[in-house]
Amino acid sequence: MTDAINLLAGLPSDHPLARLREQRPAARLNAQRSFEALLEPRDPGSFTYGERYAVAMVVAGLHGAEGVRDFYAELLLDDAPATLPAHIDAALSAGASRGPSSDGGFHLHDPATLGARLAAAFDIAHLMVFHPRDATPAAMEHLRQAGWSEDDIVSLTQLIAFLSFQIRVVHGLQVLAGRDVAVAERAQLSGEIPAWPEVPGPDVVAPTRFVRHPLGWAPWVEPLAELNPAQIDALIRPERASMPYFRLLARDPAALKARTLTDLDIFYNTDGGLSRAEREFAATVTSRFNGCEFCVSVHAARAVEEGGDEGDVDTLLAEGVDADLSVERSRALRDASLSLTATPVRYAAADSEALRAVGLDDIGILDHLYATAFFNWANRLMLVLGEADVPARYRAK
Repeated sequence: MTDAINLLAGLPSDHPLARLREQRPAARLNAQRSFEALLEPRDPGSFTYGERYAVAMVVAGLHGAEGVRDFYAELLLDDAPATLPAHIDAALSAGASRGPSSDGGFHLHDPATLGARLAAAFDIAHLMVFHPRDATPAAMEHLRQAGWSEDDIVSLTQLIAFLSFQIRVVHGLQVLAGRDVAVAERAQLSGEIPAWPEVPGPDVVAPTRFVRHPLGWAPWVEPLAELNPAQIDALIRPERASMPYFRLLARDPAALKARTLTDLDIFYNTDGGLSRAEREFAATVTSRFNGCEFCVSVHAARAVEEGGDEGDVDTLLAEGVDADLSVERSRALRDASLSLTATPVRYAAADSEALRAVGLDDIGILDHLYATAFFNWANRLMLVLGEADVPARYRAK
């Protein structure tokens, strides 16, 4: 079976980095299964192969990942009108920005050229790539009005979020292979997030700061009321059946199962490499940069529980990603996570060299790469499919 990440990174099976990835076998296997579930499902349903490849081409193009873009452009040629790649190129040239940022600009795509469904999907791809923190319930309604079902919305957002992971892993592996990875820079857009017609969202009390106590999460896409055996199996952990987030993602059970197994190997396979606390710290830095309050609350708490420096974690939450951290190793992990999380990605040899300088070995650097890239996947789903809610016991009296 061809491994898409190794292929995109230019790593033959006998390359040292390809062999290194085998030390996290479930992460490697299930990242590939995620690709297959989202880009090459046996039954694509109403979310066609052509739409999937077109969205993938746009996501890669917005990242400036030209090699990944070309890969999906080749797949697209088999499943879309011959004129579509040119329309996508035009959309990409007009739709660049930088992220994460709430003032990074926005580009609305032309439904007269692309069709309502694909134009809306490209709009959401732009939002998710550059500034998912700006999503509102209106963004999901924008997809519904263009003909996207609840099931298709979950698969679409999973696809975009997965590609945010895949592109970063590919980029990081190329850097570790000693290549000078070119990232296409384009002009900065100016403009505001579109004022789509407002729709009522859930009744929540939004957090006003980043915390490490538990938060709730309220969905903007309807979770499933009942789960069939395949959907229950996809949860991996049965207790997740009570959680709206997982009942929502279970609308695409193959993607959910592969994603969950990728997650578990990245964060819980402690056969060498980065400590659990440091993996959770990388997840916290990434989530703080992307603005995901819910993910910060979970993973900041875990970082401390696993033995991470409590002072540095709390400083990061209170002061932001540029805070003056006291632990040198934490500073190096933080800086490398920020380089990998920025859009376009700016991770370079200096980042991996800084990690080696504070004691990380090859598998530790891979663990850091995976943990950071994975939370670019997780944050985007949490931010565009719902919103954090402060439980009553933590609300100010």
